[in-house]
Amino acid sequence: MHTVIDWDAVREDLRGLNLVTAPSQRKQLSKDFYWYSPILTAQLAGCVADLVVKVSTEDDVRQAAAVAAKRKLPLTVRAGGTGNYGQCVPLEGGIVLDVTQMCRVLDIQDGRMRVEAGARMHDIDLAARETGQALRMWPSTWHVASIGGFIAGGFGGIGSFRHGILRDPGNLLRARVMTVEREPRIIELVGDEIQQVHHAYGTNGVILDVEVALSPAVEWVHCTVLFETYRGALDFGIAAQAPTLDIFLLSTVEARFSPYYTAMRDRFPIDRHAVFTMVSPASMAEFRALADAHGGTISVAGTEAELLADGLPPAYECAFNHTTLQALKADRGWTYLQVAYAQPFDPSVVERHLKIFGDDVLQHQDFARAGGECGTFGILLVRWKGEAHQYEVIREIESQGGCQIFNPHVVTIEDGGMKTIDTQQIEFKKRSDPMGLMNPGKTRGWTPEMAVER
Repeated sequence: MHTVIDWDAVREDLRGLNLVTAPSQRKQLSKDFYWYSPILTAQLAGCVADLVVKVSTEDDVRQAAAVAAKRKLPLTVRAGGTGNYGQCVPLEGGIVLDVTQMCRVLDIQDGRMRVEAGARMHDIDLAARETGQALRMWPSTWHVASIGGFIAGGFGGIGSFRHGILRDPGNLLRARVMTVEREPRIIELVGDEIQQVHHAYGTNGVILDVEVALSPAVEWVHCTVLFETYRGALDFGIAAQAPTLDIFLLSTVEARFSPYYTAMRDRFPIDRHAVFTMVSPASMAEFRALADAHGGTISVAGTEAELLADGLPPAYECAFNHTTLQALKADRGWTYLQVAYAQPFDPSVVERHLKIFGDDVLQHQDFARAGGECGTFGILLVRWKGEAHQYEVIREIESQGGCQIFNPHVVTIEDGGMKTIDTQQIEFKKRSDPMGLMNPGKTRGWTPEMAVER
């Protein structure tokens, strides 16, 4: 039975903070990009915060966390809201804590920078580049996505081909987290301890600021290489993993995506399959030779500034989940699936899926390193024909040896692909959110009887 909340009293407790009470704004700040999934669109439509609190300092966060604990209110943290799985959607209402105003760059040193959790990834990278350095990886939505949201809800992204995924050692260096208790504390996490809050969907503490690794800045050459067959594009993608090549991004996209890539114009024609890459200038001679040896034609090769001057999108806007976004802009009849393939990657698995699924599934693969090894991941465009059909496609793909689906049509960490409950994260939740107030419903590892009054 739900306790009746005296929201006038709650607002009084939060006096001095920036409170959003208007229904339209509360609704807007209770959503993310879950609309990629028709299943989540229906499931999450009615989930709206009772109150949004916009914080800009640690003291603001402390006040909001203390009130949530005192009143036993669900607390969901959000920033840019570019997640795809409802990570920042308040399933049980309560308070949404908007941290977008906590966006200061706190320190930049050689090889590292410390920033507040609400800072946008693109802004952080611009600050790093003023020192001749750059972020190691970022999501394709980096103009809006925050660093805190990326760490709490992400996996990897642009740059993961070169630097691995977020959880790989050396990428995340330090984090400071506020607990949700009547008297909130700050917990400092260093190195591998950050796994306790990474990809935890904001269920176990409010990330205040983080320190991430930087690398020397490179003026990447954004390239598009065209092939007559998709197998040819995949074979080139495998060959381009040669250790002598310095590549930041490597993705293959089949020809049927071409009509959705309107900004590419004739550089990605309807009868050619494309490989989108970001290549170091020092590797370009070898890259061109490799493309030539594989029968590829380079239709684009230039810096980001050169591409933008020519009205062309950067390579990273043609890869990862930007492929889904481009299609959905034109046709909301699509949704998507994420696949991890067995290694070493066998392109014949993708060829088989091309035959089996026909026009129901369009193929797009991203290559990334994880644990030092190269991995292959698919973000497939799937024609929406209802939930039953979606799960038929999932079963067929998972019947292939070693193919694992990261399901973007569910809201819990575990059902989305982690498969098992992360006991390390649950133990940390007992310390950082002892009453179980943070983002309730997002992890199956927490059960109500674990809650402790603090």
